[in-house]
Amino acid sequence: MNSKPSLVPKHLLIPFILITSLFALWGFANDITNPMVAAFKRVLELNNTQASFVQLAFYGGYFTMALPAAFFIKKYSYKKGILLGLGLYFFGAMLFYPAAAWESYGFFLASLYILTFGLAFLETTANPYILSMGSEATATQRLNLAQAFNPMGALAGLFVAKEFILNSLQSNNSDENGIIIFNSLDESAKAVIRTADLMVIRNPYVILGLVVLGILVVISLAKMPENKDSNNKVDFKNTMNRLLKNRNFVEGTLAQMFYVGAQIMVWTYIYQYAEVLGISNAEAVNFGYAALVVFLIGRWICTFLLRFVNPSKLLSLFSVLAILFTAGAIFISGMGGLYSLVAISFAMSLMFPTIYGIALEGLGEDSKFAAAFLVMAIVGGAIMPTLQGMILDLGGSNYNDMLILGVPEVNFSFILPLACFVMVLLFSLRAKNLIKT
Repeated sequence: MNSKPSLVPKHLLIPFILITSLFALWGFANDITNPMVAAFKRVLELNNTQASFVQLAFYGGYFTMALPAAFFIKKYSYKKGILLGLGLYFFGAMLFYPAAAWESYGFFLASLYILTFGLAFLETTANPYILSMGSEATATQRLNLAQAFNPMGALAGLFVAKEFILNSLQSNNSDENGIIIFNSLDESAKAVIRTADLMVIRNPYVILGLVVLGILVVISLAKMPENKDSNNKVDFKNTMNRLLKNRNFVEGTLAQMFYVGAQIMVWTYIYQYAEVLGISNAEAVNFGYAALVVFLIGRWICTFLLRFVNPSKLLSLFSVLAILFTAGAIFISGMGGLYSLVAISFAMSLMFPTIYGIALEGLGEDSKFAAAFLVMAIVGGAIMPTLQGMILDLGGSNYNDMLILGVPEVNFSFILPLACFVMVLLFSLRAKNLIKT
C-alpha cells in the first residue's frame, strides 16, 4: 500500500509559508472591522440598518472584485495578483485618513469597499494556490492548515479593535449608573467627541496600511513559483459552461455564500447580544476573543481529523453542531445564550476551507475562475448582516424593544444564521450522497 502523500512537498515549503501569511493578513482586516458596526453606530448615531452598511461595503468589495481578479490572475500570474491585492489593501486603508478628516460615513464605507478589492485579489489567489501546492489527495487538509492562520490574524485584529479603538472611544463612556454620557450631550459637545473618536477609528487602519506596504515589498522581492499557465488565453464562456455543469461547484458556491453570511452575523452581532445582557462593547470583545479561540482550536482539530474522516462527513457533523448552538443562542436566556453564541464558532471552524475544497475538487485549470466565484460568494457577509440589522430595527433602535416568539429581537435575529447552517448541512449531505437529488 502506498503511503499517504506529504501535506506540503519540501520544495514548496517556503512559498507555502509566504502565501499562508496572507491568510492572517485578511483575518486581521475582517476582525478589526466587525466591532466597527457597533462603534460607528454609537459615534455617528446610526440605526442598526445603517450601521450594518459597514459589512455591506466590506464584503460587497469581495463580490465586485473577485471575478476581475480571476481574469487578472489568468492573464498574468499568482504573484502579480498578490502584489496588486496588497496594493489595493494599502490604498483602501490609507483612505481612512481623509475619511476621518471629512467626518464622512460614506467616505469610510468607500475606504472599506476599496480595501476589500485587495482582499478579493488575495483570497482569489491564495486559496487555489494553496490547493495546488501538492497532491490533490491532501488539498482540503492543506487548505485547512493554511486557513488555521486566518483566526490568528483575526485575534490580532480583535485585540487592536478593543485596546486601541473601543476602549478609547469617548462616546462609549458611561456614568456611575451605566448610562452612556454621550447620548445626553448637546450637539456641540457631541461634535467635539465625534471628531476625536473618528480619529481613534482612523489610526489603526492607517498603521495597518503601512504594514501592508512593507509586506508588499517583501513579497515583490521573494522568489516563488508563478504557477502561470503556458496558455494565458481567457476562454470564459467554455469555462463557465463546464463549471455550471458541475453540481459540487454550483451548490458549493451557494453553501459558501450562506456560510459566510452566518459567520459574519455571528461575529458582528455578538456585541449587540452582549449589550442586552448589560455588557459594554469593550467588555464584549472578550467574548469575541473566546469565539476566535474556539474557532482556532476547532480548525486545528479539524485539520487533524481530516487525515482520517471524509471532509463532507465531517462537514455534516459540524453543521448539526452549528444548528444546535444557534438554537441555544436564540432560545436560552441570559449568559447561557451568549455562551451558545460563542460555541457556534467551534462548529464554524471547519466550514469555509472544506466547502471550498469540495467545490473545487477535480476542476483543474477551471479552478481559477471557480475560486473567483467562491470568493464572490463572500457577498453573503454583505447581505445577511443587513437583513439581521433590519430585524433588530423592528421595534426600535435598541436590541430588545420587542419580543418575537418569546425572546428579544436580538435573540430572534439569529434565526438567519440558523437557516444558513441548514443550507450548509444540505450541501454536505448531497456531497456525500446521503440524500437523493
